[in-house]
Amino acid sequence: MADMDKLAVLVNTFGSSLISVGREVGLDVALNKSQVSQGVKVSNICAASLIGIVGSGVQGTVVIMLNGGGFNAVVTAMSGGMIAPNKDDAVAMSVVGELSNMVSGRALIQAALPGVDVTPPQLMAGDNIQNIPSQAPGIKCFTLPFALQPEGILYLVLSFSAA
Repeated sequence: MADMDKLAVLVNTFGSSLISVGREVGLDVALNKSQVSQGVKVSNICAASLIGIVGSGVQGTVVIMLNGGGFNAVVTAMSGGMIAPNKDDAVAMSVVGELSNMVSGRALIQAALPGVDVTPPQLMAGDNIQNIPSQAPGIKCFTLPFALQPEGILYLVLSFSAA
């Protein structure tokens, strides 16, 4: 598979996996297609989960980044309202990590790329978290923004080198 084809498959499968997993766990999630872009385009992020993608011919990261409303929507939906959405609470933050695991696992199964695996999620919380894209040659970054209901934004930031 050519490098650009591999990147297209990865971007498409991660986007569709986020939508399907989100719906399965009770999130009302919709891709804002008009704002999908190359590079990193996020704002007002308070929580994030980063997963590394490693294996034969593919290396990169998948980051789920949430604004305040998005964090509240994800924690509330995935816990059935049983966990308060508090970014200082390790259990609430682990919900974001679990969403990353579920989306990444589904995407890699759908992409059918042999020998590719994920790292455990790294969780980050704070005000105005930023994702600084790599400037290394061959690294491609994409931002897929998703609207969450009743409120909030989830950004799926993908960064891959598919050599």
